[in-house]
Amino acid sequence: MPEKKPPAFRREFLKLFQGLLAAIGASAFLGPILAYFWPAKLEDVPSSPVPVGPPDSIAVGESVSIAYGRYPALIINTDEGIRAYSAVCTHFACIVKWNAETKVIECPCHDALFAAADGAVISGPAPRALDEIPTFVQDGILFIGGEA
Repeated sequence: MPEKKPPAFRREFLKLFQGLLAAIGASAFLGPILAYFWPAKLEDVPSSPVPVGPPDSIAVGESVSIAYGRYPALIINTDEGIRAYSAVCTHFACIVKWNAETKVIECPCHDALFAAADGAVISGPAPRALDEIPTFVQDGILFIGGEA
């Protein structure tokens, strides 16, 4: 008795399904490789100024953190005026926080302390001061980075 062959449409469907699975498998394998060679554009520092808001929206002694390119920025309204710093600790790239009670910038990872006035290291393992970000006010809006 001759072997019974499946209908033609079933064979074509199975070939199509097999090709689809092969394409999905190839893209799952090749996708990350292509992404490695052509990564998404991530700016470490924005090329244009970043708006923060009205300068009086940050009370004296308080701070806000905002996105500033790839990393956050810390904006502090000190007694001497508004200061902005990269929120990345210079020791081990942890994100620093403002302590309003002690009036210092603290790194939670290794207890580094930074001065609010200039970002200088007060204590801890940090090798240098926080990176300062220039600030300016234009049309009643505080901006960080760039130039006025």
